[in-house]
Order: sequence, then C-alpha cells, then structure tokens
Amino acid sequence: MRSIAAVFALCVLAVPAAAQDLQEVQLPPSHSPIPADQWTPEGEAKAYLDRIRALDDEGPAISAVIAVNENVWKDAFDTSHGEGFLSGLTVLVKDNIETAEWPTTAGSLALKDNATGRDAPLIASIRKNGGVILGKTNLSEWANIRSNNSTSGWSAVGGLTRNPHATDRNACGSSSGSGAAIAAGFAWAAIGTETNGSITCPASVNGIVGFKPTVGLVSRTHVVPISATQDTAGPMTRTVYDAALLLSAMAGSDPLDSTTSDADRYKTDFTAGLADYSLKGVRIGVMTNQIGSHPGVRAAFEQARADFEAAGAELVEIEYDWPEGFWGRSLTVLLYELQRDMNAYLAALPGEDMPDTLADIVAFNTANAEAELRWFNQDLFERALVTTDEAAYREALETNLKATREDGIDRLRNEYNVNFLIAPTMGPAWATDLVNGDNFNSDSGAGSLPAIAGYPHLTVPMGAVEGLPVGLSIFAGKWQDHAVLKAGAAYEKARTAALPVPSFKPWQPSE
Repeated sequence: MRSIAAVFALCVLAVPAAAQDLQEVQLPPSHSPIPADQWTPEGEAKAYLDRIRALDDEGPAISAVIAVNENVWKDAFDTSHGEGFLSGLTVLVKDNIETAEWPTTAGSLALKDNATGRDAPLIASIRKNGGVILGKTNLSEWANIRSNNSTSGWSAVGGLTRNPHATDRNACGSSSGSGAAIAAGFAWAAIGTETNGSITCPASVNGIVGFKPTVGLVSRTHVVPISATQDTAGPMTRTVYDAALLLSAMAGSDPLDSTTSDADRYKTDFTAGLADYSLKGVRIGVMTNQIGSHPGVRAAFEQARADFEAAGAELVEIEYDWPEGFWGRSLTVLLYELQRDMNAYLAALPGEDMPDTLADIVAFNTANAEAELRWFNQDLFERALVTTDEAAYREALETNLKATREDGIDRLRNEYNVNFLIAPTMGPAWATDLVNGDNFNSDSGAGSLPAIAGYPHLTVPMGAVEGLPVGLSIFAGKWQDHAVLKAGAAYEKARTAALPVPSFKPWQPSE
C-alpha cells in the first residue's frame, strides 16, 4: 500500500484585498506567446487558443486542457479596458472548481452532467478583478483520493495528462492538468487545489511555481471536496510575482465558508514588496532529513543553498523526523472527512439525476467498471464509507494538527529562530505506467507538514535532474503567505541554476 505521503489530493477558493491599490497589468508578461511590440490582451488570448490546439489537442497531445472558451479573445479585450488589475489575463481552472460555463466533473463520468451554472466565489472574484477564464484543466480523478494504486494525471473524463518536459513522464497529481498547462505555455496562469501536495507536486515536476495558501485564505465554496481541514485552492504560474498577483484576486472571506472568516484581515496586495525583499540576515531552516537520498536532487538543493547564502541568508540545519503513527492518522482524517464532506457537496447539487452520496459514486464506478476502474480500483473510497468513528477521527485530527503546528512548524521556527523552512519539494517525475500505477519513490520533501497544518507552502523551480525539473519548497507559519511569497521572489532572483525548457518529447538522457 502506498503511504499517505504519496496520496496527493485536492484544494480550493475566494476575494481580493486592497485590489484598488494594485496597478493594472499594462505590459505583456515576459512569457507571452507573441512579441512585445505586437502584444494586446486579445492577441495573447488568441495565441493561447492556437497553442492549445497545436500542442494539447494535437501534436504531442499533452491533454492538460479539457474545455476552452472559444471567445476568450473577446473577453480579454473587454476586461482589459475595465478597472480590474488582472486586465484581461487568462486563467485555466482545475475541473473540480465550479465555473458557470462548463460542468464540474472532478474527472469522473459520474459528474459529467454536473452543470450548476454557477461560479465558485474564487472564480467570481477572479472575473471581478479582470481575469478571463480560458478553460478547464484535467486532473487526477477525484483529486487522487480514489485509490492507493492510481496513476496520477489520469481521469475517465480527460484521459492521461503528459508532462511537457518528458511526455512519457508523469505530471503528478492531482492538479496535473494545471501544472502541465502552464509549463506548456497554454495560459498566463492556472488554479490548482491541494489537500496534501496536489499543487506543489505538479508544480515541481512540471518546472513551474505553485503556491498553497494558508487554509482559510481562499474560499472552498462550490469546489468538490476531500477534507475541510486541508483543502485549499492556489495559483500555479511561471513566476512568483504572477502567483502573488493571482492570489490577490482570490483571497478573502466567504460567508458560506466559515474557515475563511479571518481571511479579510490577511488579504492584501501580495505583489507588494516582492521586488525589493532582501534575504540578507534572514534566518532559514534547512530540513536536512527531508533532502532525500537522490544525488541529483541533493546537488540541485546544494546549489539552491549556495544561492541563499550568496544572497545573505543565514542557513540553520534542522533535523526533523515524522512522528510515530503520523501517516496512519493522516489517512484516518482524510477518509473520515471525505465521506462527510463529499456527501454534503453531492446532496446540495442542483441538477437532476446526480449522485447524492459517496456510496452512489462507488456504485456508479462498479456499474461502469470498464470506463472507470480499468486502470485502478476505488479502495480508498470503499474504506472511506466505513471510516465513521467520530471519536477516532477527532483524536487523529487533534494529534496530527498539534504535531504539525504547535510541535511542528511553529516549534521549529521558534526553537531555531528561523523565519522560513526549506527543503526540496520532491524528486523528478517518474515514468508513467497505467498498468502498475505510480512509481512514487521519492524520499525528498516535507510538504505534508504545511499541508496538514494548513500553513502556506511555495514551490519554486530550482533546477533539473537529467532534464527533469525539481522544485524548492519554502514554508512558514499560519497567515505568513505574503512573507513566504517575498522569500520565494528573492530566491527566484538569486537563483543561478539553469532551468529546463519543455521538449514535448519522451525523455532522453542528457548528452
């Protein structure tokens, strides 16, 4: 059985801060698919559509995008002349987040008709601030919580998403389509969701920036759930600045999601101060036990450490071991909340002939086994149906929250007097194998600490192993989102490693 550390899941959510203080985007992003002297928002939107047709639908068939807005160029023109600070920039949305235009399937045929006609609050906020929804992205079905033997990046609705850096390698789950789409240059930005690694893993292996906010900074309303404790949505982009800009359009309190009650106190212009932030004298904890054993990952991380030191940071080595029983308790929490929260979401869907419970989903999959269960089973769904002991759940939840917060990230930051903690995000992408499932054997990374604590976690590209991207994780305490983004922007500026360019071909050894 794969450990819960390898079960990558879901996320979520909502509104901006001092949005009026953000400057409108007047110039083309440096990664725009058209020349700067020819740039217009509508021209960029058209170029993205052409690129999706050429590289996602045809050619290497990345299969990251499952629905597109053919009129996105017109929407980009209209919104770029408004007051929103996103000013016509295009955003792809993971298909477990509701948008008014398309069904929200979570990758499952059971939800293929889940056309609610409504925007999740986070989508409404992006539109309000001038962003244009370009389309929807594929994902690991049910955000990779259906089976221990899954192949990340596969869903019955969208098929298999491929990694643009090596098309025979995995794009990771569950925000595989969002990660691959940004790496492939299909949009300005994408939204992913995370429960335990589902933003940071695909961002790392696809060579992009991924940010998992503090749980409660972004609304989860109208997002297909796994865990109310851990779910959150977050931006996936090419640069830290872009992630901060998009987060500024997402963050804020939502009266329908009580977890976000304090979000308005912490939402801000998350781009403020990024360009000027200095690492000089900043104390940073290095999670030595989470560097892992892969020599290529260790070498890339050592170069990142040297970059931090060259920028003036003070690195402090920290030895941390996962508490005994941690992963078993984590699974108990996820499965209990899955059956509880999924039942609540399904029961409230407005459409007719929709499943009402997780048990209905299990029955649907059994009845449609050829399409749904050909490659892997639904053992975690089945286990969730019988994970109903509330006392055991609450004990597991309280124990692991204390382990990751009070006795985890908070203790490490206080005991070692450090502002941030860093480690490799994970190892390079593994070869995709639908028959045998994921070959997830990386011992690098500490992402489950901020995932379970509900604290912010940023991954930034730090180089490559044999042409395969690897990312650097930066995380800190609750509501330290802005600080983490500033540290990431400073590392991005100090980084000396060469970053790989997608080949859109199967992997080959470096010459």
